[in-house]
Amino acid sequence: MQTTRRAVLAAAAAGLAAQAQNGVKKYVRFRHGTATAYGLLEGDTIREIRGDLFGRHTPGGAQHKLGEVKLLYPCVPPKVLAVGLNYKSHLGDRKPPSRAEIFYKPITCLQNPHDPILIPKDARNVHYEGEMVLVIGKAASQITVEQAKAAIFGVACGNDVSERDWQGGADKDLQWWRAKGADTFGPFGPCIATGLDYGKLLLQTRLNGQVVQKQVTSDLLFGPAEIVSWVSHYVALTPGDIIYTGTPGTTKKMSPGDVVEVEIEGVGVLKNQVAQG
Repeated sequence: MQTTRRAVLAAAAAGLAAQAQNGVKKYVRFRHGTATAYGLLEGDTIREIRGDLFGRHTPGGAQHKLGEVKLLYPCVPPKVLAVGLNYKSHLGDRKPPSRAEIFYKPITCLQNPHDPILIPKDARNVHYEGEMVLVIGKAASQITVEQAKAAIFGVACGNDVSERDWQGGADKDLQWWRAKGADTFGPFGPCIATGLDYGKLLLQTRLNGQVVQKQVTSDLLFGPAEIVSWVSHYVALTPGDIIYTGTPGTTKKMSPGDVVEVEIEGVGVLKNQVAQG
């Protein structure tokens, strides 16, 4: 049975109180009426924040019920990077990489929670890829692995949607600009969670309610701090940048009408329906 939006919100709200006691905070970006704002999610209530999400900020006066707003992807990143081949379970017969393999996704690929993943008319083999997404909170250039830990603001759920024929099939391109960068191929959200142990979180992907990916982030070949440090030696990272960290196991084709959910322990559920573009 497919999970309803109301059930997802209820489950998220039920776990928030316990998480708050452990120092976990959840930040969202949302639209209420014609206004867009950032807020702190507490139970089923969002408290708007004033100031810089990645710097000084305080809760504002306005409060909204979660069910009365439109959740957007939780920050607007200056750039979007991603890691390929970062779980042994996803490698198959391929040799493990000696370093984190990085590629770019365009900002325009990002999609909000609950908004559709649109399959281009000439696409034939579009797959889900459930992933943990790192959100950078501090400027970082040529930093060590230890320094990189402090540069990570929090994590979110992500779906690195991929057209396999364009990625490596007969119709492949020189780069993955459309295979992984087509419009709506980067669902991201529903919040940015801080205060978690990012190396020990259960990641699950469900297609039409069936679990199709399940792995703990401790199984990443290159962990969050290693990825951030490596990237920073060549590309300076700035607050709000995001990095998709790789997908586990095998993936399958999605079709219009399918519903895909990416759930990360302590973060929440990112849910999107698939539709024909």
